[in-house]
Amino acid sequence: MKSLYNESEAASFKSDLDLRVYTSRLLGRDPSLVLHGGGNTSVKSAVTNLFGETEDILYVKGSGWDLATIEAAGFAPVKMDMLLKMAKLDYLSDSDMVKYQRAAMIDPSAPNPSVEAILHAIIPFKYVDHTHADAVVTITNTADGEARIKELYGKKVLVIPYIMPGFVLAQLVYRMTKDIDWNELEGMVLFNHGLFTFADDAKSSYEKSIELVDKAEQYLQQKGATLTLDETKPDVDPLKIATLRKEISSLKGHATIVKLSTSAAAVTFAKTDVEKIAQRGPLTPDHVIRTKRIPAILKENFKNELADYVASYINYYESYKKDEICLNPAPNFAIYKDIGAVSFGKNIQEADIIDDISQHTFKAILKAEKLGGYKALDAAKIFEVEYWELEQAKLKKGGGAPEFSGKIAIVTGAASGIGAACAKMLQSKGAAVVALDINPDVAKTFNSKDAVGIVCDLTNEADIQNAVSSTVAKFGGLDIVVSNAGIFTPSETLDVLSESNWEKSMSINLTAHQKLLKVTAPFLKLGIDPAIVMVASKNFPAPGKGAAAYSVAKAGQTQLARIAALELGDYGVRVNTLHPHAVFDTAIWTDEVLQKRAEAYGMTVEQYKTNNVLKTEIRSADVARLVCAMAGDVFGKTTGAQVAIDGGSDRII
Repeated sequence: MKSLYNESEAASFKSDLDLRVYTSRLLGRDPSLVLHGGGNTSVKSAVTNLFGETEDILYVKGSGWDLATIEAAGFAPVKMDMLLKMAKLDYLSDSDMVKYQRAAMIDPSAPNPSVEAILHAIIPFKYVDHTHADAVVTITNTADGEARIKELYGKKVLVIPYIMPGFVLAQLVYRMTKDIDWNELEGMVLFNHGLFTFADDAKSSYEKSIELVDKAEQYLQQKGATLTLDETKPDVDPLKIATLRKEISSLKGHATIVKLSTSAAAVTFAKTDVEKIAQRGPLTPDHVIRTKRIPAILKENFKNELADYVASYINYYESYKKDEICLNPAPNFAIYKDIGAVSFGKNIQEADIIDDISQHTFKAILKAEKLGGYKALDAAKIFEVEYWELEQAKLKKGGGAPEFSGKIAIVTGAASGIGAACAKMLQSKGAAVVALDINPDVAKTFNSKDAVGIVCDLTNEADIQNAVSSTVAKFGGLDIVVSNAGIFTPSETLDVLSESNWEKSMSINLTAHQKLLKVTAPFLKLGIDPAIVMVASKNFPAPGKGAAAYSVAKAGQTQLARIAALELGDYGVRVNTLHPHAVFDTAIWTDEVLQKRAEAYGMTVEQYKTNNVLKTEIRSADVARLVCAMAGDVFGKTTGAQVAIDGGSDRII
């Protein structure tokens, strides 16, 4: 491991806090040092208060911030004198510790200080860096970990036996360091937890962390604890993953994102004796909040294996509980024997975090096995962290999830107009979205973790199958299909209607919807409160002259939706249709087209846009709101319905 400290970069940071931000971000860049909010850093500084007095302040990483992206606002400013007095107390609950730390802050708008703020305060150096370095924790998580750490670092590193984070950890370190010469130490190793380094300048503290971690990495190599990973990519039936998602969502009581990993680390781990080595516990107890203590082991019968896990978890809870509220007993991740690993999250962000933690854990366990055997904390100590009073307080507060949290949607024709509006609105309401369009712009418009654009020719069944398989591979299944893609063909009366016009309209406006239903139906049957929303047209209930190719195709699409409602109802799949009209903020309605159409009717553009019973303009966002209603609870007990969204058409009324 090499230092990333750059003198020219650092020279632009003048204040203590600015340098603290800089070196914190250097640590955060490397996931082998910290993961998803793990680790914390601090700097001691002085400020002049309202009364002109100088106060010593600890700026410590605040709750909810990540070292990789932390800013000055992410550091909580806490009065040093208060923290040092708290360190001397005989007892303090962690809830009270959080309360009094917050009371000692000089900025009430800052985030809550880290639960390790007191520990940072008692270390008598300006800068303190704390990481959960994989290499260090790998060594501590072996049968003779303490002896190995002492062999590696000698007396330059103080070894702290494992104890719960929070006040009791700070109290232990305070007592252990009362009579030591801190200048003789290069750092502290907290067993099963991580590494602390410290110095009076930011660079030295940071580079001491890098140096000690580098020594641990070299030690692992020297002892033969290196890995040769299996690079094969196993074939996985997407329907199996969708089936697993159905089962896990049922156990968790909500729609769940299921992320399958067939990374080299996951595949290698899945091919080991996982029943033995995967059941020992997490790499560090901090991870248990995300991953639970152990994963489920899956083979063929997901339902039975998940039921066994739930029974085992309840037994674990009953063995150690006092008055804690039992967490949901379903697993947060699983090892799919010989295939890889699967992470379960209420959204893709949570699933990604669990997957990241798991990937690091797999490598650490495999290395520790070569170093005499992986040994995690016992179940009782892991339970203490999993059911920590601070975490229980969060549980009691609760909080509602977005309407479509954990749901997975496919939206067609999503590069622009109605499709884009639907995809964006579903995403904003918590859904993971796959946006399909033949226009390559769709991949640029939707390019985030929870919204992915895929170029897809919906007249090509193989393209659809690939898109659906990609959806399941990324998110685990499918719950919502918005079948929106369509085109306006040139206006031609029946006596001159060209074959190409007719066939193009039928292919895109009808047959493509049928192909989409064919491919998605097996996955929707395994979906969570699944729904299909057909975006048809006012031309079905109120066709116009010269629009035979378009109107007949849209009538066929509507009839297709009615049949789908009948056929899929037994599986709980709702199928509803909406008929938009005159939605002008779409790509086909250019300013020039609007002007010409308005002139043809002897109207202004604004009059033409509101030429309906309600005298209102229909926008793509209006259609998207109705689509979300049809996909959600509002239409939870409705199928086979048709709803116009046109401001009121006298021809339909």
